Amino acid sequence: MKKKAIFLDRDGVINEILSNRVDFVNKPEDIYLLPGVAEAIATFNRKGYMVLVTTNQAGVSLGYMTQNELLEIHRHMKEKLINENPDAHIHEFAACVHRPKDGCTCRKPEAGMLLQLAQKYDIDLVSSYMIGDQETDICAGKKAGTRTIRIADDLEETHADMKFSSLLNIALENII
Repeated sequence: MKKKAIFLDRDGVINEILSNRVDFVNKPEDIYLLPGVAEAIATFNRKGYMVLVTTNQAGVSLGYMTQNELLEIHRHMKEKLINENPDAHIHEFAACVHRPKDGCTCRKPEAGMLLQLAQKYDIDLVSSYMIGDQETDICAGKKAGTRTIRIADDLEETHADMKFSSLLNIALENII
């Protein structure tokens, strides 16, 4: 039987970016979880969804961090989530480390990361969701055939199927 998944963008969905505490996440100590994220991820897990993170991380290609540092950031993020809620499990992080001009098929708005994970884990994309804070996330989800949810304020235009102000609000609304 095929599995269902929640594909999450990372920066701006799980953790802070461009805030007064951190600009970009280039080292583990730059991780500040957004309020309620661990509870939301735990809720998705309890509902039988695999939680998979798909993130564009050109900082590796641009020399802001190494591949090993990126892996350490993700290990640290998993640890912080589990410390906040033992059920807040991320099954895998997939990262495109290419620059926007490289023209790869994995960098969002392309669907490569989602399609690779769907094949690896036998995921039913139609029963799955892509949740992100940028239209590139929504485009990737649509290209992969998932339902899409944009985390944005009411004023922002989106092509997503739904829009919420936070990951926690998605979990609380019980729409997934």
